[in-house]
Amino acid sequence: TIFDAASWNGVAIDSTCGGHGTCKKCKVKVVSGNAPISPVDPRAFTVEELKNGWRLACRANTQEDLTIEVPTLQTRPKAALAGVGRHVILRPAVQKRYVELEEPTLDDQRSDLERLLDAMDDVEPRVPLEVVRTLGHVLRASDWKVTAVLADDVLVDVEEGDTSSSRHAIAFDLGTTTVVATLLDLETGLPKAVRSILNAQQPFGADVISRISAIMMEDDALERLQQHAHETLQQLTGEVCAEADVDPAEVYEIVVTGNQTMIQIALGIDPEPLSMAPFTVVTRSMPEATATDFGVAVHRRAPAVTFPALGAYVGPDIVAGILATGITLDRRVRLFIDVGTNSEIVLGSSAKTIATAAPAGPAFEAAQIRCGMRAADGAIEGVKIVDGEVELAVIGDVAPLGLCGSGLVDAVAELVGAEMLDHSGRFILDTSERFGKIGEENVFYLSDEVYLSQRDVRELQFAKASIATGWNLLCRDLDMEPEEIAQVLLGGSFGSYLSAASAVKIGLVPRLPLTRIVSAGNVAGEGAKIAALSVTERAAAKAVLDEVEYVELSGRADFNDLFVDQLAFPG
Repeated sequence: TIFDAASWNGVAIDSTCGGHGTCKKCKVKVVSGNAPISPVDPRAFTVEELKNGWRLACRANTQEDLTIEVPTLQTRPKAALAGVGRHVILRPAVQKRYVELEEPTLDDQRSDLERLLDAMDDVEPRVPLEVVRTLGHVLRASDWKVTAVLADDVLVDVEEGDTSSSRHAIAFDLGTTTVVATLLDLETGLPKAVRSILNAQQPFGADVISRISAIMMEDDALERLQQHAHETLQQLTGEVCAEADVDPAEVYEIVVTGNQTMIQIALGIDPEPLSMAPFTVVTRSMPEATATDFGVAVHRRAPAVTFPALGAYVGPDIVAGILATGITLDRRVRLFIDVGTNSEIVLGSSAKTIATAAPAGPAFEAAQIRCGMRAADGAIEGVKIVDGEVELAVIGDVAPLGLCGSGLVDAVAELVGAEMLDHSGRFILDTSERFGKIGEENVFYLSDEVYLSQRDVRELQFAKASIATGWNLLCRDLDMEPEEIAQVLLGGSFGSYLSAASAVKIGLVPRLPLTRIVSAGNVAGEGAKIAALSVTERAAAKAVLDEVEYVELSGRADFNDLFVDQLAFPG
């Protein structure tokens, strides 16, 4: 197909279903050559568009040369680059020691390595062979004045002269949709550069299940997905180092968080068992890895630090979020929801904390939504209905092109509030002239080109019901009422831009005063930064495995009944 050919050759075409013909977003225009109309194309294009050569790339097969036009795909969607964090005592694993050594004499024939280690008598690091190979030359070339670079208990390098004022780390949040990198100055603990980019794995699907499916169906898919992850991480590395004018060789450690599937793929570990009962991870704590294992070209011996996983779908990103929010340290009971395709939910306090995952589906990413798009220029991100008039907030202040996740939630919440949508989720068609039909389906026009369909509303209902069922069940397990929750933290890129009022109105979160509902931002990225800045906090992240109980929702007898109840919008 055109989609396959483009993917193989590095041409980015929008897709959220991984090329299975369901999202209808991989639209391309055939300029020359012949690509027959597929059975799916008429459901995605008008007759006029088909005549003009528009096709779905994933359904377009051809046996001849084609020239096609591909709509520009924005690779830098609107994303949360920072989030709720905590002040920590600066104690990074990466340390530098400047030492001036005495030259050897006939009376002092200690080895070069002994001489160096004796000058650092408070540490006994492990010494890699690669360091020993160059040690003699470095000592003599620098007149025995060198800087030892340590990462935890490993002597990473010995550098000529005094370089003790320059040490850096990069914290990565390897998201399914968006990847964020933060370059940290380990002398001050402050970020020097932050960049984000779309995960290059997008052609394989918008969610982890699509990517696991690709691995199961194609022999080389794991290798290709791993390569895309490495390319994304390396591109961000180059960008943050260039922005801060830092030599990548002065980055001595990377910290990587992300969901369990993303981490396993990046390390070349088959994630297939994560998708099938009993949903087991290959290991809850990854073995020692290096930056090279993640395809990141920084210091050649820089270690890569990862977070443990509570379960297949409550992974390292949530452990990083728990670290950043300090839920397990707080006497108050707080609820943390990372809203997305697979929404993770954490509820608890210093007394007890439990966590689960709710399969919300792709509605919050605006996948499977008729006019859905990523949070990029042209996406409607906010909606207000005042006296029947629709007011739109559009990213980039341009003409609306589609609807992103926060705009979808706002639109439905406003329709409920304006009594244009009943509590079962049905449009009340006689309440506005903006209602119309596309084929046999009722729609509500937000603009001349962008509309909300009845099916879109249903998609959102299923998504929000899954999450609401999750936190309700966790409340039952802690023997408490949702109204007793002291604070709700909405995390992730989507949660960062979600209106608290709209979330309450559709029943996505407990009905609490809006002052108790907080946008937590990119807490996974904040957790990664905290781990880079403090070995004490890094140890606390490992302790989460013992402090937080994972609750599996699959197969619970009370899940289905509660899910059905949560489909309705609150009265």
